[in-house]
Amino acid sequence: MRLRIVSIAVLLAAASAVPVAAQTSAAAAAATAPLREIRADGLKSFPEAQIAPLTGLQMGAQVGKDDLQGAADKLVQSGLFATVRYNFQSRTDGLSLTFHLQEAPRVPVYFDNLPWFADSELNEAIRAKLPFYEGALPEHGSVVEAAADAVAQFLVAHGLQAAVEHQVTPNPLGDGTVQLFHINAEALHIAKIEFSDPALNSSPVVRQQIPELLGKPYSRTAIEVFLTEQIRPIFFQKGFLRVKLGPPEVRLTGDPNKTLPQQIPVYVPVSPGPVYRWKGVEWSGNNVLSSITLTNSVALKSGDVADGMAIEAAWDRVHEEYGRRGYLQAKVEPAASYDDAAHTVGYTVRVAEGKPFRFGAMTITGLSVNAERRLRDAWPIPPGELFDKAQFEDFLTRLQAHSVDIFKDLPVHYDEVGHWLQPDDAKQTVDVLLDFK
Repeated sequence: MRLRIVSIAVLLAAASAVPVAAQTSAAAAAATAPLREIRADGLKSFPEAQIAPLTGLQMGAQVGKDDLQGAADKLVQSGLFATVRYNFQSRTDGLSLTFHLQEAPRVPVYFDNLPWFADSELNEAIRAKLPFYEGALPEHGSVVEAAADAVAQFLVAHGLQAAVEHQVTPNPLGDGTVQLFHINAEALHIAKIEFSDPALNSSPVVRQQIPELLGKPYSRTAIEVFLTEQIRPIFFQKGFLRVKLGPPEVRLTGDPNKTLPQQIPVYVPVSPGPVYRWKGVEWSGNNVLSSITLTNSVALKSGDVADGMAIEAAWDRVHEEYGRRGYLQAKVEPAASYDDAAHTVGYTVRVAEGKPFRFGAMTITGLSVNAERRLRDAWPIPPGELFDKAQFEDFLTRLQAHSVDIFKDLPVHYDEVGHWLQPDDAKQTVDVLLDFK
């Protein structure tokens, strides 16, 4: 077995009828042999049988150096693989080619403003073109373009001419990112939003928030963000920790073959689920703060309704407590454990405290010499002291408010303050950068 292309001319010539000694350098470069096998290793979820179609190589075809490199290039360009290497083995009947691959991360596909069709229909259209597709795609590459083309062809087949665009955006349904597909459909606007839960339809709080969507271009992303930020907290505060909101639906009556009206109604199914009560929390990895101190930050007692917003705020307070002590890189990783029979929820929380940081130096741009001097005089953390992030954030708030206790009677004009923290892990110091504009 020989690695990659190093000796391909020799191997291919040996498999052909032309004597090696008679070949010119150009002929050696053009030497070919029949391809008999394509294998792949390093795969975790991608089906090996789909590698060959991605390469464009055909079994039995005569292949040479450029063909093999071109096949490897296509795998790279697909976006599906982070690394691509290959080698081959000469056999009596031709070549056996093996790709050594490392899969690239894939993100869920999300359809933003295609209300005419269910996700299942659009996913099936992509799968018809990309048999390996299972609802996720890489962030970029030829397979993403192929997926967009498949959706566009599906729309054309249903009488809709629209360019399908795609971009990686934050996941409106949770953490991470999604590969979002959307079309330029400014003519579609949200006429009304109705919930399956009558209490939401009559809620003064909800009715106050709904107008921010009405009349706007239809966007499933915008609706999902609204549900997450405005509706979800209503249920979380009451212990409905597993409430399911949506996905939003467009429900129309009349002739389904007619063009979709410009003003469309949106229906949001709601499944509250049970009310959960607080069982407790267990901590691990914490040394700087005791488990008792951390538990007190939760402010819930056993048997209380598990207020989801209070629980999320508790994790934020833990971050703040570490930040006060200079632990700027502390990580708090809560994991919920639900007892669906007793309708209780408990948490195990792993803390990775990291190292404490001390204040190093401050860089200021956009201020006069006198204004900078007064700002430094008002700065609350001496060099070498533990960096209290809470004091830093309070100082920023005062700057944004143009607080007179910082600049006194000195006239200072700025609209915003850019701010960055620059930690030095080796020195365990953090520098502050402030930019006044």
